[in-house]
Formats: sequence, C-alpha cells, structure tokens
Amino acid sequence: MFNFFKKLTSNKEKIWSFSGGIHPPEMKIQSSQVPLVTLPLADELIIPIQQHVGSAGDIIVKTNDYVLKGQALTKGCDRRIPVHATTSGTITDIAPHITAHPSGLKELCIRLQPDSKDQWCERKPLPNYLQYSAKVLLSHIEQAGIAGLGGAGFPTATKLKNGNKLINTLIINAAECEPYITADDRLMQEHADEIIEGILILIHILKPKEVLIGIEDNKPAAIAALKEALLGQQAMIKLRVIPTKYPSGGAKQLTKILTGKEIPSGVHSSFIGILMQNVGTVFAIKRAIIDGEPLIERVVTLTGDAIQKPGNYWVRLGTPINFLLQQVGLVPQSAQMVIMGGPLMGFTLSDLTTPIVKISNCILAPTIAEIGEPNIEEACIRCGLCTQACPANLLPQQLYWFSRGQEHEKAEQYNLSDCIECGACAYVCPSNIPLVQYYRQEKAEIKAITQEKQRTSDAKQRFEAKKSRLEREKILRQQRHNQAAVKPEATDKAAINAQKNQADNSRTESLNNQAAIEARQARKAQLRAIQATRQAAESQSAVTTEIISEPQPVDPRKAAVAAAIARVKAKKAAESQSVVATETTSKPQPADPRKAAVAAAIARAKAKRDAQSKTP
Repeated sequence: MFNFFKKLTSNKEKIWSFSGGIHPPEMKIQSSQVPLVTLPLADELIIPIQQHVGSAGDIIVKTNDYVLKGQALTKGCDRRIPVHATTSGTITDIAPHITAHPSGLKELCIRLQPDSKDQWCERKPLPNYLQYSAKVLLSHIEQAGIAGLGGAGFPTATKLKNGNKLINTLIINAAECEPYITADDRLMQEHADEIIEGILILIHILKPKEVLIGIEDNKPAAIAALKEALLGQQAMIKLRVIPTKYPSGGAKQLTKILTGKEIPSGVHSSFIGILMQNVGTVFAIKRAIIDGEPLIERVVTLTGDAIQKPGNYWVRLGTPINFLLQQVGLVPQSAQMVIMGGPLMGFTLSDLTTPIVKISNCILAPTIAEIGEPNIEEACIRCGLCTQACPANLLPQQLYWFSRGQEHEKAEQYNLSDCIECGACAYVCPSNIPLVQYYRQEKAEIKAITQEKQRTSDAKQRFEAKKSRLEREKILRQQRHNQAAVKPEATDKAAINAQKNQADNSRTESLNNQAAIEARQARKAQLRAIQATRQAAESQSAVTTEIISEPQPVDPRKAAVAAAIARVKAKKAAESQSVVATETTSKPQPADPRKAAVAAAIARAKAKRDAQSKTP
C-alpha cells in the first residue's frame, strides 16, 4: 500500500514528452552571463499604435502635444489595449513607418522627441491588490497595455477574462527554448521575487487549483533564483525542470510536457482548463498592479558575433534598432543580416529604423561564418524528415505543396493554422526549402481571403437589413393609410357631426348676411326709382297746368293719335322702371297702376297740347 501511494505522489511530478522537436546549438552563454543593463534614451522614439494581436486603439494625442512618461497615447477598449509614452517629450509626427513584421509594411506610428527629463505622469498603483476584485485588477492590467511578451502578443487582460472561471491549472512559461535568446533567463536571475509576486496576483484573479512553472534544465542560475524566491510558497506553486528540447516553449508542447494533456486543434488551452503566461508578462503584471507602471519597456537580448557587447538590456518601446546596435558596438559585415527574434522563428529586418515593440525579445546580428552562406533551395526529395521533426504532428510536406499551389482549402483542412512556425521542419530539410516562409505567406493569403469574405458578408447583411427596414416602413405606411380610411366609430361620428353642424351654421349665417345686404341694396334702388317717378310727375303736372290755363280747340283724330302715343310711352316708361328694379334687387317689383295712369294722363295732356299748338 505504501508503494502505491508513493507511486501516486511521484506521478504528480511526472514529466511527459511531445513528438518531434530538434536539438539545435543553444548559443546562449554569450548573453546570459552578463547582468541586465539599462540603455540610454534614443534621440527619437517611434511608437507603433498597434503592438498586439487585434485592432489598434484610437489615437488621443496630436502633433506638438507634450506628454509625460507613462501617459496613454491611444484609447484601449474591447480587446484593444493602449500604448503609452515611454518618456516625457513632444509629439513630432503621427505617420506610417516600417514596424516589426515579416512583411516590412508600414503602419501608423507616433514619433516622440524626448526632453531628457523622463518625468512620470500620475501613477495609480494597487499595492493591496487582495482588497480588489478580479474585475478591477483586470481593468488595471488592460489599461497598462500588457500583451503577451513571449512573442504571441495576445492582450493579457482578455486572455485572463476568457479563462476566469474555467482555469484549473496555471502554467508559467519559463522554458525560453529558442537558441540565442536569454531575456527571460536573465530576468528570472535578477527579478525572481517580483515574478513570484506577479504569479500571486494571477492566483488571486484566476483562483486555479495548481500553478506550475516550466523551465528548461539549461538555466541553472534562474532555477536557483526561483527556488529561493519560492520558499514558503511551494504548496501553492510548483517548479518543474524539464529537459532541453526545441520547441518545448510552445504552448501546446509545454502543456503536454507538464500535464500530459493534448490541446485539441483549433481551440485555446482554456478549453481544457489550462492557461499559460510568459514570465516576462507576469513581471509586467506585477509592475502594473504593485508599482502602477504601464508597459513601456522590456528586456531585449542583443547578441550575435557581429556585436561587441552582447547581453540583455532594458529597452524603451519605440527605440529604433539602429540606435541599439550602435550602443552595443555592431561591427557590420558584408551583407550584414539583422534578425528580429531567434534564428528559427525570427525574420530578417529590411529597415534598421524599425522600432522595438512589446513582442521584440531578441535582436540577432550574426556573421557569415556564424550562420553560413545562404543555401540554394532545391526540389523536395520526400525524405519525411520534416514530418518527424514537426512538434505539432502536422504534414509539412503536404502543406508545402498546398501553399505553393494556392490550394487554400486543402491547406486549411490539413490544419495549417496549428503550425507554430517553429522552423524545425526547415532546420532539418536537406533541400534547404524555407518551409516556414511558405506557411507564413499561405496564412497571410488565407487571412486576406477570410477578411474579404467577411466584408462581403457584412455588406450583404447591411443590404438585407436595409431591405427589411424599407419593407417594414412600407407596411407601416400602408397600415396608417388603412387606419385613416376606416369608418369612424360612434365617438368619431359625433365629432364629425358636430363639425358639420358648425360648418352649416357658419354657412347659414354667411347666407343670412348676404341676403340682408341684397335686401338693403334693393330697398335703396326702390327708393331711387320712386324719387325719380315723383320728379317726373311733378314736371308733367306743371305742363298740364299750363295747358289747362290756355284752352285750345281740339282735333279729335289728332287727340286720339296723341293719346295712343302717350299710352305707348307710358308703357315703355313702366317697363324701363321694372328693368331698373330687377337689376337692383333679386326679386322684381310690380309697377304701380296709379302712377302709370297718372303718367298716361300727363302724356295725353301733353299730346293734346302739342296737337292744339299745331292747329292754325
């Protein structure tokens, strides 16, 4: 029974292995034995606004602004972390510049002219971090601009949020397996206590069941420093020394070594309850929480036989690489090659004004004798050595053919995305085929195609949304039209009738007013006609009086004719008066018979007088 429990206990410290891998020359001693040195500030700093996986933040400064050390230059939110001024000074320009990427393309950068004061902005440390919730600490880490310093550059706060309630095992990656690179090694030797403090902050945030530190056995000084810093913490944090094998520092490979678990294709390690952080990232978390300092500098290995003073240096982000090489005594060779990163996973720089960014862990300047003459690429001989060396269990030879033939779908089907670009396949290839370069190019093309499809899909969704909106608006308009045409209810009828009655009353009142006006005009016309008739009667009476006062003999026939003529004139006068009355009033007025008789008599008398006056 005792042996059985002893066996179970020993399995807790068991180390597994992963398939594939290689053992290239380490080339670490020339830089790992030199203490960390802080380099002076460059005359100008070039700070790319995007130094992590994801989209860049929005720029919140402008040209000629004066900024302080640690001041945010971009606004971070939703997987976009900010970048900060690495010293105090003036913003001289915001323009594209070549950045640390294999493509050598330009990206938007902020140029900063230091003022040599190196004056800090206001810092907000949280030394008593145990009093704060995980949400507050994660927000603090995000605003500090911390991304994975091991090379991936994934936003740390986002990574921690995604695994906040799913993590059983927290792995601290201290393997640093690639040749030449010793930045993490030297950081552990000199700052082991602060690294352990950063681990304790992560424990408070994630509440994992176990914490494992994985470190290769080729770092004895760092192992000793970590063991000393872990005194009193062994129950919570376990240090695991693993055999040196490249690429044991890969996330999937180190997970397999320490836990024996395989991370499925296409998912993150949090899917199986494991989260991994680099020691450099953990140190940056400690600085952000305890000291209130954002990520503005990092340790960079400057090495290679062309450098007179190889070692590890504290370098401000945004420092041009040509300035660094001047400080460490670069002796340029003919066709000098400068590599950012290690010899297997790094890439050759096309412009030495490229600035240091958050994921820049090494600058390698080898001589021709150190790396050998460039080899000519030959045809694949199908030896299968690349397949044996692949630590991700892929088929590099097939991926190579798919990449060359632009067969994107087949490349995806053969899990090209699982390639960690470790370079082990290219290292063992006897035909000197730069396999990793083909894989990188194929990944870039697949990404471009995916983005184009996404843009097309987004455009289609916007079109469909607009079409649906127009249809909804059309239906609503029709509904409003139908509602307006519907028969009114009882209450609506009463309101309509009231409006009609009011309109009728107004119309009746208007008609009454018009009738009164017309009646008044008719009365005035009638009065004028009566007055005219009276005047005519008076004048005829005067004539009759004159005729009567002078008697004359009368001719009966002439008198009869004159009487007839008088009657006709009287009739015409009556008709003319009737016409005048009709024009002045809407209702015709009848002629007065008495007045007509008087007028006829006057006419007869006048005719008789005329006849008498003509008689000899």
